[in-house]
Amino acid sequence: MPGGRYRMDQREVVGRAGADGVVELRVHGVSATGPDDLLDRPHVQQVAGDRRGGFYRPRPDQYDSDHAGGVTLEAYRWNNLPAGTAVRTLSMVILLPFMLINLAIWMRPAGAGPDPVFKALCRLFALSLTGMYVLSAVGIALDVIAWKCMSSPECVAGRSWLSWLGGRPAGLRLAVLALVPVAAISLVWAISARPALPLQAFRTADQPNPAQQLTAVGRWDSEPLVGRLRSIHVAAAFVTLDLSLLGARSAQGLSGGTLALAAASVLVLVTCVALLCTPPLTERTEWRLDRVASMLRSFTLGLTVVVWVDVLTSSGSWPEDNGLPGYNLAVVGLFVGQAVLLAALGVVLFRHRNRQPDAAPLLGFGALATAVAAISLAVAFSAELVYRVSDVLNRGAPTADALITSPPRACVWVILGFSLAVLATLAVGGVVSLASRPGRSRAAASIVARDFPDAPADARTRLRQVRRTIARARFTERVVPLAVLYACLAGLAMTTVALGLLPTPPSELIQRYVGLPVGFVNFSIGVGSYLIAAIIVGLIIGGIFAYRTPGFRRYVGVLWDLGTFWPRDAHPFAPPCYAERAVPELTRRITYLVDSGNTVVLTGHSHGSVLLAATLLQLPPRVTDRVALLTHGSPLRRLYARLFPAYVSDEVIHEIAERVGWRWVNLWRDTDPIGGSVFPPQQPDETPTAVGRMAPVDRRLCDPYDVVAPPGDIFPPPIRGHSPCESDRAFDAAVRELADRLRTTGEARPPPRRRC
Repeated sequence: MPGGRYRMDQREVVGRAGADGVVELRVHGVSATGPDDLLDRPHVQQVAGDRRGGFYRPRPDQYDSDHAGGVTLEAYRWNNLPAGTAVRTLSMVILLPFMLINLAIWMRPAGAGPDPVFKALCRLFALSLTGMYVLSAVGIALDVIAWKCMSSPECVAGRSWLSWLGGRPAGLRLAVLALVPVAAISLVWAISARPALPLQAFRTADQPNPAQQLTAVGRWDSEPLVGRLRSIHVAAAFVTLDLSLLGARSAQGLSGGTLALAAASVLVLVTCVALLCTPPLTERTEWRLDRVASMLRSFTLGLTVVVWVDVLTSSGSWPEDNGLPGYNLAVVGLFVGQAVLLAALGVVLFRHRNRQPDAAPLLGFGALATAVAAISLAVAFSAELVYRVSDVLNRGAPTADALITSPPRACVWVILGFSLAVLATLAVGGVVSLASRPGRSRAAASIVARDFPDAPADARTRLRQVRRTIARARFTERVVPLAVLYACLAGLAMTTVALGLLPTPPSELIQRYVGLPVGFVNFSIGVGSYLIAAIIVGLIIGGIFAYRTPGFRRYVGVLWDLGTFWPRDAHPFAPPCYAERAVPELTRRITYLVDSGNTVVLTGHSHGSVLLAATLLQLPPRVTDRVALLTHGSPLRRLYARLFPAYVSDEVIHEIAERVGWRWVNLWRDTDPIGGSVFPPQQPDETPTAVGRMAPVDRRLCDPYDVVAPPGDIFPPPIRGHSPCESDRAFDAAVRELADRLRTTGEARPPPRRRC
């Protein structure tokens, strides 16, 4: 039968290890296509796992005993875990701000420790993004359409999808259009509540060293915390809608029922904020906390129904001018609150910054830049949607009615501020690129001269291409300062949103105090709107091509795989963490291979090296004694140590090397903009004993290996950059070396006898 055949094939393939019992387990990076390409074999079969993530080996008839000294090949394919379908990829694009703010909570400085203030600020940021998500839906459905457009006969003329509610009582229009925000909340609620991965099936009995923070990625079961955060955010989302409806309801006058409903809504919102401000309470494992959060959510759902009925059955006249009552104030208040949170987060990060003399001055401020990026994207997307819907409705209405469906002034200030921050950052980035080009070019020229000292004269064009590639790759170190600069500019731009409370339009206000013509300001706002629209369209197209085109995934997929590598600790609507399955699954598979009498050479490219680093910290000593590590194109030190200093540090990297007995080889290229060395280069004043066993770990590859065409070819060897190294001769040599070093630790134990 099929199941029995699968088990028989698995036993047959697993039993056919090399003569010395050495298995090379390959883990790909973000640019992998399929297991056949990863193994470089035309016919492979799956020996463990499922269609989303599994282990593959060459078919028995394709077995090659000459590969790397008789080492048996095996590959782990995980690229379907973070983006298995096009729908999931698009959902990640939609939920990008939620993913970024969830990423920020993992970027705390190394000296912050389990700081509850830092966690509370990040989770309050996440809650504000949920509120912004709801307010954008409220602005479109209730303010622009129900309140402004449907009250104007000219606006609904010729629009059958609006005219059936045109002229109806405002309470009926608001109640019907309130179903749009309800659907938006239900959408992200349903996406975040997808069935969890079968994590218990991948748990190991051995507990990892709790001192290594990176073990939290694969060991921590975040489902209880995510469930509580989900209930809190759902309650806050619905209560935001309730307060928006009650704000409009108050235009008829404050009655006792309206005040009671408003007081209950404010109480729910305060409770949500209080729960998020007490991380030790929220993160406790008691089941009573789950019931409290669930009861809070259920109470809010019932409150929303009561508010909806109250608005639907309201009678009397509604003053339908100047937009939805209280909406503009709510948007401005939320923006100002986010600016205050940004300032508080900056103070916390400055207090916990790395004070060592040789530390980078901006190291540890990645959380601030990421939080600003999340907020600015959410605010810009929300303002653009409101602005674009209003603009579409204005196109079909006479010019005299343009003010009827105009977007809130706060949204206009957001678009203007966001576009100015982006353009200013791009301008500074261009200046930095030009200013740093001579230094980067000199360094690249020195590398090329060292690698190709005897290059012929006709190779000048190829040498120039190599120098440019190396110079571009060295620009990565300047991205973090630019991100922090953007954070500062965007934070300043957010404070100008308070000007949306003024009755004067932005164009007239700028003309009065700055002197710019009204037409130029309006043109700038339009350009900013189209810039944001282009970013949204670009993200959607990028998500589609990242799923359909493996080559494009190398560039777009880095963001998704980086963001979904970390568990949901701040925002429950962020995409789920795939490392909570991949790391325990790798842990179990490696343990099984070692217990079957094999030694294992782990090879990881790019982000796969990070998965292997987290896995090695999970393995017990009896397993790591029979494991070696080969990484290539690894961003462990170059990116992760900069962005996540509390989880990937020099101490963690040394711990990984110690666990494998320094049987570790890291291959890197100067042309790689992502990967690099995992240990710092030796300083001139250090003695050779200071580096000890670090020296043989990092090994630089000459890329390309030549600048002239080899005999029988007309093209020179390609520049590999961040491509995997499996096809490089140095890779096979490193595998053989590590396999030999594993053999010297003791003969491979024979596999235990098993029952049928």
